[in-house]
Amino acid sequence: MSRYHRYERYSMFPTSKSKGERMADAAKKQKALENKGVKLSPVVLDGFALATTFWGKAWCKNIESYHDYANRLPRGRSYLRSKSVIDLQIAPGVVRAQVLGSSLYRVEITIQPVTQPHWSAISAACAGKIGSLVALLRGTLSGEVMEVMTRHNEGLFPKPAEIAFTCSCPDWAGMCKHVAAALYGIGSRLDKQPELLFLLRGVDSAELIASATDAPAAHSSLAEGEALGADELADVFGVDFDADKIATPTVPTTTKRGRPKKAAEPPEPAAAPDKKPRGRPKKAAVLPPPSDAPVKRPRGRPRKTVALIM
Repeated sequence: MSRYHRYERYSMFPTSKSKGERMADAAKKQKALENKGVKLSPVVLDGFALATTFWGKAWCKNIESYHDYANRLPRGRSYLRSKSVIDLQIAPGVVRAQVLGSSLYRVEITIQPVTQPHWSAISAACAGKIGSLVALLRGTLSGEVMEVMTRHNEGLFPKPAEIAFTCSCPDWAGMCKHVAAALYGIGSRLDKQPELLFLLRGVDSAELIASATDAPAAHSSLAEGEALGADELADVFGVDFDADKIATPTVPTTTKRGRPKKAAEPPEPAAAPDKKPRGRPKKAAVLPPPSDAPVKRPRGRPRKTVALIM
């Protein structure tokens, strides 16, 4: 008995395949095209997740935020996980993909470039906050900068009104599952090549870095408590100073009423406490008596001397 419902034979669409069947068909079709010399760039996921890095996740989150795409996106995720997007190419303003369903379908997604006023507003919001292109592409900058870049309807990601797509499949829906798979494929591709987002939107990331680093110059006056050098003193007083023989003066700080604060005098060093010697004190050496001192006689009886026999 067939596993399909009896009414499916009257449907104009072929029966759906399992994930394993789609993966096997995609691998077979990809190999056949490569044998003919067709250069393909398939979308291969690292595990089950559609995207794993900042830019890829942000792209997927952006397309999922639009209700117009909500009905077709789940089928697109399943097609991408089954490796059905056997080719995806990103160029300025356009994405071309080949997605294998019941047949091989061609998808084309066109995205309008960022307008100059919009790009200028993004650059102004990031001025002085982006110091490295590597940090920008890795998404490791401050949350404030990343929020500006990915802001809904105002950041670098396109709005639905800026996106148009076509597919060669017979599905008459506004967005078919093959287009949805290609849109998710863009997010997966941005995981490994985030610079393609700037290429797709028609802007230069190096221009953003250049404008972001042109922050206003710091005030040239001395800050409170900053020291004056010998050359600066010579310019002020018109006298040459030897930097090795003079102490560097500092600008005194003032109180709220405008009176200069008294310089704090350095505390006097505390006297070190006397340390008591450890152990028993050593005995003083006994000196021999002077020659004038009387000779003390030994106590007791004198010893007898032995007479020598001649």
